[in-house]
Amino acid sequence: MLVEFSKYIILIFGCFIIFIGFVMLFHPTKARTTLRKAGSTPFINYAEITLRLIPAIALILYSDYSKFPGAFKIFGWIMFITSLVLYLVPSRIHHKFSMKSADILKPVYFQLISPFAFIFGGLIIYNLSWM
Repeated sequence: MLVEFSKYIILIFGCFIIFIGFVMLFHPTKARTTLRKAGSTPFINYAEITLRLIPAIALILYSDYSKFPGAFKIFGWIMFITSLVLYLVPSRIHHKFSMKSADILKPVYFQLISPFAFIFGGLIIYNLSWM
């Protein structure tokens, strides 16, 4: 049951990544504004990190059932560990980093990298086993 639930969490995660690709492609200013909000308040900071843990744990739990178990396991653990590290980073530093990143990433850059979100989200969904 937990494995099946993890599969659907990962499916939603892959669809979310593809959705973000569309936001970056068609509304790059909105994507940049959203990036600027990362870590802007303690609530947003910890909610963002906690929400990131959900697909990370799902990737780890489901990895043995996927088409490429190593990929899901490594990606899941990277997401999990970096989330735990971000819990230790003060939200003001996290926000400062997101602001600096948003200054560097002009709207046209979001549009240029959006195909990678489509590919990445598609690969996440493809890696799910439906048997």
